[in-house]
Amino acid sequence: MRARLILEDGTECVGTAFGKVKETYGEVVFNTGLTGYQEVLSDPSYCGQIVTMTYPLIGNYGINRDDFEAVRPYIHGFVVREHCDEPSNWRNTSTLDELLKAYDIPGIAGVDTRMLTRKIRYHGTMRGLITTSDAPLSELLDSLRSTPLMTDQVARVSTKSVFSCPGTGHRVVLVDFGAKHGILRELTKRQCDVVVVPYNVTAEEIRRLQPDGILLSNGPGDPKDVPQAIRMISEILGEYPIFGICLGHQLFALASGADTMKMKFGHRGGNHPVKEVATGRTYITSQNHSYAVKEESIAGTGLTITHTALNDGTVEGLSCPEKRAFSVQYHPEAAPGPYDSGYLFDRFIEMMENAKEESSHAKTR
Repeated sequence: MRARLILEDGTECVGTAFGKVKETYGEVVFNTGLTGYQEVLSDPSYCGQIVTMTYPLIGNYGINRDDFEAVRPYIHGFVVREHCDEPSNWRNTSTLDELLKAYDIPGIAGVDTRMLTRKIRYHGTMRGLITTSDAPLSELLDSLRSTPLMTDQVARVSTKSVFSCPGTGHRVVLVDFGAKHGILRELTKRQCDVVVVPYNVTAEEIRRLQPDGILLSNGPGDPKDVPQAIRMISEILGEYPIFGICLGHQLFALASGADTMKMKFGHRGGNHPVKEVATGRTYITSQNHSYAVKEESIAGTGLTITHTALNDGTVEGLSCPEKRAFSVQYHPEAAPGPYDSGYLFDRFIEMMENAKEESSHAKTR
């Protein structure tokens, strides 16, 4: 069936529909990963977006039960050059087409994704529409331009109730702004006793859980759309060790008095080079974000820049040793992507251990 991708600047791409046949709106972005389309589809940080894959062949190894990063996908649409409907892999249990149909997500294949990516890089991300309608372009553009982008993505993807993943180690409160399963895997692998809480948890509710540390997860959208989380973080800063990832990094910065900005086209993929300021070492990282911390806003906040992006110089890591808090803009749990930065979870564990020792020494004085 014929499908159309319409951008708000009037660009029209014609292709073939797959997945669910329906009309959808969203912000059109691109991901440069060569593999990992299942993890991309199920990453809650893509809620409200139409994702374009730059790698030309998608679906060739199918879908399996183990590589989901959430219980369901939240993206609004999927754009590929070539869609493979006969996958081959020993772990394959279903096709990409079947997954999209099951979760009501439309896809479009046969699109010149190279052209589309270059357009987004040059003009920036923009609203888009996937449709099988034969309506005139002018009519579809009017509908698209009058449809605002979502601002409640975090509320949509966050857990609605508290739940735990019991362990024998440090108790970590994971604030779920759209957390990937990979973060839970890394914490449970280190025997952490994880309590997952909703995005709108209060500081007092966290205190009642008596955590050893707090992890602020990744998530979709503009961090300024979650003001209650900024207030909560500002209230507990300094009370517990804190580790922020992606959206959690931005919220940590805002709670510390810094500012954020929307990027032209963001960072999405598993091949982004990041420099660690202290050592000069470069890490290849997995990333997915539209917003970044403004470097000029950090002065006077007590924050220190620990990592920078080598491609565009944006802030990729922050630290506030006095308050036992640090954060990174990228995804140390990868999924998909390189596992070079898994050591950051060990650093978080070490920070909680040191905090416990200091507390114990203070009590025995």
